[in-house]
Amino acid sequence: MTSTFEWPRGASIADSLALEQWLAGHGWEIDPTVFMAGASGPAVQVRRIGEAWRDGEAGLLILPGEVVQYDGDRMRIAGPTVVPAS
Repeated sequence: MTSTFEWPRGASIADSLALEQWLAGHGWEIDPTVFMAGASGPAVQVRRIGEAWRDGEAGLLILPGEVVQYDGDRMRIAGPTVVPAS
C-alpha cells in the first residue's frame, strides 16, 4: 500500500489540516516542536504518533513543494518523476 501527499508551496491552514488528517490515517503526526517558515512556505517535521518510535528515527522534514510517500511502514520524500524524452 503506497500513498502520497503533496505538501504545496505556500501551504495554507487548510493544507495543514489535510496533511494532519492524512498523517493520522497512517499513524503519524506533525511534530509541534519544530516549525520552519521560508520564502516558499512552511516546512513541517512529521513523526510517528505516540511512544512507538524506533531507535534512531527522528522523523521526516517536509519542505514546500515536496511529495511525501508512505509505503505501509515509513514516510519518505518521493523522488522526482522522470519523464521519458520524446
